[in-house]
Amino acid sequence: MTGSDQESDKSVSLDLLKQKMAEFAKERDWDQFHSPRNLLLALVGEVGELSEIFQWKGEVAKGLPDWKEEEKVHLGEELSDVLLYLVRLSHVCGIDLGKAALRKVRLNAIKYPPLPNNNNNNNNNNNTIITSTTVNDDHQEE
Repeated sequence: MTGSDQESDKSVSLDLLKQKMAEFAKERDWDQFHSPRNLLLALVGEVGELSEIFQWKGEVAKGLPDWKEEEKVHLGEELSDVLLYLVRLSHVCGIDLGKAALRKVRLNAIKYPPLPNNNNNNNNNNNTIITSTTVNDDHQEE
């Protein structure tokens, strides 16, 4: 891929990834193959590879304390494949993924309001009441 290790010192944005993926595809004349359908199918394949890593591990503790370093590196590679295909797919479809994601967080906050007196205590999860709300934006999403 284009770029250098110096880029690892700065924060990575979706725009930077979008730019890098566009350059990567152009340099290889792959734009002709990057239709939304093809990118989606490639993304699904990468999600399958990501799933294989967890397939026989049972429940896994947060932070992966029992994993070997090479397993974590492999996980990072597969997570990156999923992210990069998702960024490329959103770009090819003309969707601003960052804005769409922030909008979705706002919609989810309305759809799933915080528990009263939550204080990060999950003891009241059985008493959650979900109400339906309509959001007037350009178009409705779920």
